[in-house]
Amino acid sequence: MHDSDDTGRTRRRFLRAAAAAGVIGVAGCNTPGEGGDGTGTATEGATDSDGGGTDSPEQIGSGRSPFGDREVGGTTIEEMPDLEGELTVYSGRGEALVGELVGFIEDRYSDFTVRPLYNTAAELVSQIETEGANSPADVFYSVNAGALGTLAERGRTQTLPQEVLEFVPSNFRDPDGEWLGTSGRARSIPYNTDTFSASDIPTDIMSFPDTDAFAGEIGWTPTYSSFQAFITAMRILEGEDATREWLNGMQELGVSAYGDEFQISRAVADGEVSVGLANHYYVQRVVARRSNAPLATAFTRNDAGAIFNVAGACVLDTASDSTLASNFVRHLLSAEAQDYFARSTFEYPLVPAVDPIGRLPPIDELNPPENVDLSQLADLEETISLLRETGAL
Repeated sequence: MHDSDDTGRTRRRFLRAAAAAGVIGVAGCNTPGEGGDGTGTATEGATDSDGGGTDSPEQIGSGRSPFGDREVGGTTIEEMPDLEGELTVYSGRGEALVGELVGFIEDRYSDFTVRPLYNTAAELVSQIETEGANSPADVFYSVNAGALGTLAERGRTQTLPQEVLEFVPSNFRDPDGEWLGTSGRARSIPYNTDTFSASDIPTDIMSFPDTDAFAGEIGWTPTYSSFQAFITAMRILEGEDATREWLNGMQELGVSAYGDEFQISRAVADGEVSVGLANHYYVQRVVARRSNAPLATAFTRNDAGAIFNVAGACVLDTASDSTLASNFVRHLLSAEAQDYFARSTFEYPLVPAVDPIGRLPPIDELNPPENVDLSQLADLEETISLLRETGAL
């Protein structure tokens, strides 16, 4: 089904060249927002509607109302303990992305006040460490498991109550109960359905450099923290040498660089490239507004390309009221909050009774690799060095 039309290839090369100028504009920015890693590379905030990206209707997607009318399972807020008192929440998720949800929870209770501080997850971890025992923070809300794992390893978290932990499956929470996931993102392969069929997309990420049909047709985001976490997973699973060979092979294939994964998803839909590497929700944001776009999502199996990472929360050791803090985390797992994540961020809800929205398989049909410690994915220093060594960055 691969289209070899020379005119189409010429148009795609022209569009990619134009997009390259945009890559220069975002490489090196570190906007406070989703996915910031403190490395000086482009962050998730560049396009997650929370850190300085364009606020176009297509990018935001549909469902900006926090709670819709679809029927969902799970435990409602009405069934949860009331919240009373003041709570300081350090949020590595941007205000434009989750502020609506935090405000909804706060407004439910007349005697409850949330004092949020929004910044990148990496900056907040550093701030918590610097503040030490004097930190005012009660809850840390992170875009990734790595930041949560860092605080747990440094003894800055409290064990969550078992009744809170049990809201999500064991693979989406810390084995020692120090943190849990609240929503998830899967690595995926967006592809143009006018060029490829589902059977054309390999289920093994390591075989992509050897797929001749992808020559000049694939895009990636080497400055993007989610891509860098994916490469980190590859280093863990396949080793340094195999990862280096993969990076070199992709460049020999003629891969095109984009500034972020929303750009890639749009580029695939527009035919600039025919396949890409991106978190699943960027594809959903495109198809939510362009239902006829020739865009679909494929998933690899049991490899770095199938990594499933989580946003999540923990109660800090400085929490003045551990019960209040734990119950706030519990509210992030309510039916209403889980539905919010599905509708407004297009992430995977982690409470099994709440289904995702969009052209997505159920979470239990995904095939992420086993025995990968998600907290390791935030350690990007060696990955960035490898990207620079190979010329990918």
